[in-house]
Amino acid sequence: MPADFLLYGSYGYTGRLIAERAKVLGLTPLLAGRDGTALAAHAAETGFPHRAFALDDAAALDAALRETRVVLHAAGPFSRTSRPMVDACLRTGAHYLDITGEIAVFEAVAARDAKAKAAGVMLMPGAGFDVVPSDCLAAHLKRRLPTATRLSLAFQGLGGISRGTMTTMIENINQGGAVRRGGRITRVPAAYRSRMVDFGRGPVSVTTIPWGDVSTAFHSTGIGDIEVYTRVGAGARRGMIASRHLGWLLGSGPMQSLMKRRIHAGPAGPTPEQRARGMSLLWGQVEDDAGGRAVSRMRTPEGYTLTALTSVEAVRRVLAGDAPAGFQTPSRAYGADWILEFDGVERVDVDGSA
Repeated sequence: MPADFLLYGSYGYTGRLIAERAKVLGLTPLLAGRDGTALAAHAAETGFPHRAFALDDAAALDAALRETRVVLHAAGPFSRTSRPMVDACLRTGAHYLDITGEIAVFEAVAARDAKAKAAGVMLMPGAGFDVVPSDCLAAHLKRRLPTATRLSLAFQGLGGISRGTMTTMIENINQGGAVRRGGRITRVPAAYRSRMVDFGRGPVSVTTIPWGDVSTAFHSTGIGDIEVYTRVGAGARRGMIASRHLGWLLGSGPMQSLMKRRIHAGPAGPTPEQRARGMSLLWGQVEDDAGGRAVSRMRTPEGYTLTALTSVEAVRRVLAGDAPAGFQTPSRAYGADWILEFDGVERVDVDGSA
C-alpha cells in the first residue's frame, strides 16, 4: 500500500489520534517509530504500512522521507527529536510538520528558514493545538488592530492531559517562564504574572506560562511584547512559584526519573468520552501605544482532538501542493481564519474590556 505521508511516533497517544483521523480522510500514513513492537501492534490495528527505525539512523530516515515527501512528526519531547527530523527533511526535500509547543523548537526551526527556502521545503512546527488556534487568534487580533504593539493570549483546557505532554512539562520544569519583550524572548520566573480574563463564562485568574506563542506569535504578527497565560488551580500556581527555588532539585536525574515513573503509571491520556465532553477556551487582547485595544475569544474542540484535526488537514494541504517554502506558522501559511474551517470552532470579537 503506497503511503501519503510519514507519521513518526504513531503509536503514542496523539499519534494514534492522528492515524485515526487520517483514515477518516482517506489518507495512508507510513507509521514509524523506534519501538518495533509497539509499532507492529499499531500497524496491525490500523492496517497501515509501518517501518521501525530510530532518528539517528539517517539512511532509514532519508529513505522513508524520499518515499513519502511529507512528515508529520509526533514523537516528543521535540527538543530532542525535532532537529534530526528537520535535518533529514532538508537533505531529502521533504516537508516538515510537527505538533510541538516548545519555544526553543520553534526558534530553532525558524533559524533554518533560509535553508528551507533554498531547498523548497516547508517547515511548520506547531500544527496541533500547539499552536494553531492561538496563532490564528493572534493574527486575527493583529488584523483588527494593525498598530498593536502588545499581545496577551490565554487559554483554558477543559479535559485531560497525555503522558507525552506531562513528560515534556516535567523535562522543562526547572526552566522558569518566558515572555517576549521588545521583540526578544526573555526568561522570567515561573508564574511570573497573573491577571483576570473572561473566556466568556465570567472572569477567572490566569498565570503566565512559557507557551509556544511567545515564539510563533511574533513571527505571525510582528508584535514585540507578548505574554501567554493559562488557567491553573491555586495549588498548581503555588507549585510553579515553589519551582523558582527548587528548580535544581526538580531538574535532577533522580527526581526526573521519579516523576516520569509516576506519569507512566497513569493513563496514556484522556478517554474518548473525556475528549468528547471537553473543549478549549481561548482569549486574546492586543493594545497599541495610543490606547487602542481589541479583544477576541475562541472556543474549540478538546485539545488532543483538535490536534488530530488540524495536523492532518495541514498534511492534506501540503499533499495538494499548498506548502509555502521556508519556516511557517499556521496563520502565515494558511491565514488567520483557517481555524474557523474546523467543526466546533467559534470566534467572537468583543469590545476593549477583558
